Amino acid sequence: MLTPYYAFARKSFLSKSAYRFEHYMGIFNTVLKIFIFWEIYKALYGGRTEVDGVTMSMVTTNFVLSLCLDAVFTMNDFYLPNRIRNGSIATELLLPISFKGRMLADNMGQAAFKLIFHFIPALIVSVLIVGIKAPASFPMLVMFVVSALLGYGVLWSISFAVQMCAFWLINVWSIVTIKNVFINVLSGSMFPLWFMPEWMEGVLAFTPFSSIYFTPVQIYLGELGFAQIAQKCLIQIVWIVLIYLIGNIMWERGKRKLVVQGG
Repeated sequence: MLTPYYAFARKSFLSKSAYRFEHYMGIFNTVLKIFIFWEIYKALYGGRTEVDGVTMSMVTTNFVLSLCLDAVFTMNDFYLPNRIRNGSIATELLLPISFKGRMLADNMGQAAFKLIFHFIPALIVSVLIVGIKAPASFPMLVMFVVSALLGYGVLWSISFAVQMCAFWLINVWSIVTIKNVFINVLSGSMFPLWFMPEWMEGVLAFTPFSSIYFTPVQIYLGELGFAQIAQKCLIQIVWIVLIYLIGNIMWERGKRKLVVQGG
């Protein structure tokens, strides 16, 4: 039944709404990053409208959408590690619901809150002041939403697998940091993959990183035909399943070696 997971997601949503200052700072943080990126790329373009076939409006649309999605896709990478550290994992594993389902519900509650109160306000401000390209067509806008949801699934699966390392490590902070660096650099959010060497762009197209942000942006801009969109979405689904299975193997092995001290 989905009822308990809905309750956990709702609780996560409401807990975020309790901290209004954090909410406003989240919007400010996203908008500030957008303006910083805008000024950087304006300087790099030096008044030109196009560089190597990539227009300034394409770059602007890429980092605005990527940063807004990044605000929604925030992962609680320490959900499991914190519970292993304080010993509460032992009690939670006895509950008649899936702990992995709870992890997902908690993140989805946060994502729903940030979609409404971070993504939409930041996107409106960015559209009014910075300006972005309109979606290529309504079908492309729909497929953008579908691909963005799959991108969220890819990122959550990566976070899930990284958290499983907590069964073997005292502190997963370093691994989480490395994971975030790879995602920031290779997902196309900070540096559009159009500017990567052609061979590297081809390699990154088949990694989970470009599936998170860059694939949805490509669809939004109409750079891909429907056959290519189907291929890209299939790649996203494959990565979700593959990374989740790896994380699930780690989960099953980690539970068998789990030792909780104290009380």
